[in-house]
Amino acid sequence: MGTKDVNILYSIRKGMTYISLCFEVHQPLRLQRSFFWDGSPMREVLTGSLFDFYFDTDENQRIFERVSSKCYLPANQVILNEIKRFQDSERPFKVAYSFSGVFLDQCKVFRPEVIDSFCCLVETGMVEVMEQTYYHSLSSLYEEKDEFKEQVKMHRELVWDLFGAKPVTFENTELIYNDEIAALVEGMGYKAIFTEGTIANPNHVYRPPGGDMTLLLRNYQLTDDIGFRFSSRSWEEYPLTAEKYSSWLTSTPGECINIFCDYETFGEHHWPESGIFEFLRYLPGEILKWENLSFASPSEIAEKIKPVGNVSVERAVSWADLDRDTSCWLGNALQWACFLYEKRLEAPVKESGDQELLRIWRYLGLSDQLYYIFTRGGGPGEVHSYFSPYGNAYDAAVTFFSILSDLHYRLKKSIHLADQPFKFATGVDEFTGEEVYSLEALCRSLGGIDVCSIEYHMNSGDLSNWARTSLGDKKLAEKIDDLRGLRGESLRKGLIKAAMSRLKK
Repeated sequence: MGTKDVNILYSIRKGMTYISLCFEVHQPLRLQRSFFWDGSPMREVLTGSLFDFYFDTDENQRIFERVSSKCYLPANQVILNEIKRFQDSERPFKVAYSFSGVFLDQCKVFRPEVIDSFCCLVETGMVEVMEQTYYHSLSSLYEEKDEFKEQVKMHRELVWDLFGAKPVTFENTELIYNDEIAALVEGMGYKAIFTEGTIANPNHVYRPPGGDMTLLLRNYQLTDDIGFRFSSRSWEEYPLTAEKYSSWLTSTPGECINIFCDYETFGEHHWPESGIFEFLRYLPGEILKWENLSFASPSEIAEKIKPVGNVSVERAVSWADLDRDTSCWLGNALQWACFLYEKRLEAPVKESGDQELLRIWRYLGLSDQLYYIFTRGGGPGEVHSYFSPYGNAYDAAVTFFSILSDLHYRLKKSIHLADQPFKFATGVDEFTGEEVYSLEALCRSLGGIDVCSIEYHMNSGDLSNWARTSLGDKKLAEKIDDLRGLRGESLRKGLIKAAMSRLKK
């Protein structure tokens, strides 16, 4: 950001600048790093044990408990104390949190008192809880958005169950955003959405094109002063004090300043010895010494400040790395291969109806799994390596891809999964929109599909060809061919009987 030689006599401006202090709270679930090298793929696994087969529960618990002790619990106490300190003032101290569902899941299993401490914060009335995807995923980048909507709904229900809150502000995974995502989120009823402040001056509010929702931008320079530069002794502004930082805020033009960082900044990324907790403790008081500064929640900023215009973002942006786009997850062929493989398993795993497999598939969709497969060097590479549990990106790719392959193998065993889906139609290029990925799903669909479609596929030989090639079931193909003389409901019943007979094999 450069040297900020602030002249206090000229720094106070007319009007109020609203400060929103926001935190993303997320902890990934790390995979069994030696999964492939230990020869684990395709081993027999007891029912209900697949999660521990894929995920390193002991390591995840160790890290979660460490971060809880170093960051979550002490940081929560500091913030609670400061909220209480200013609660009865004209300008109270307020913060906002965006919890991933995966983080809250780990709280319940490993450290329930962490949830209790966050509940105490929310109960003050000075904390806004924001919405995000339950699994901190890249589902907003899928062509079909059903999974994204499902994860948001799951997150909404979890936040209500734990905190009694109904979020109105949306923060997509790592601030991933474009016009399509904005329209989707507004259609789900949210009033405001956050993204990175590279797309416009971050100290104003905007609207997406054609929408009524408020677009809030993170001030990444002021955020990174805390998140990345706080402990850097080579930084020209080191050491950063709350007094100095607040003077930068008061001299920053604009109606709002959105500070949005990882919560683990406090105590984990910057250790307590760095003075980060003292900075956090004194920051509210130093900010409120300035008459033109006041804290506000994101939803209050969206309500109080009039947008200065519309901003269109066609190509997705995020807060990640120097490029501020999606290249940290999808910047190389290894990442794309794993992303596509995981995405292609969506329909089969949902079709299976197996809740254990669905839950595991969603955990495998954590954006962190692809983050570890980043291969570029430099500063961004150092950051990726800092967070990665692997020795290098190639080990991460081997592990992730082998686990996806193992899940694929178990799906094929459990539901007679085909190589390619069967798409029902009533004529050439006249698709009904229904498709099945397995023999089990075919049995279910045959009971309700239009008989005209069944007759069309029998006449064209599609069903027997799919059974023979994609399912690899020659006997089923022969049974289907034997039914060529049937029509109407007799054909339907015959096909169901043939499919059911092979399903029992």
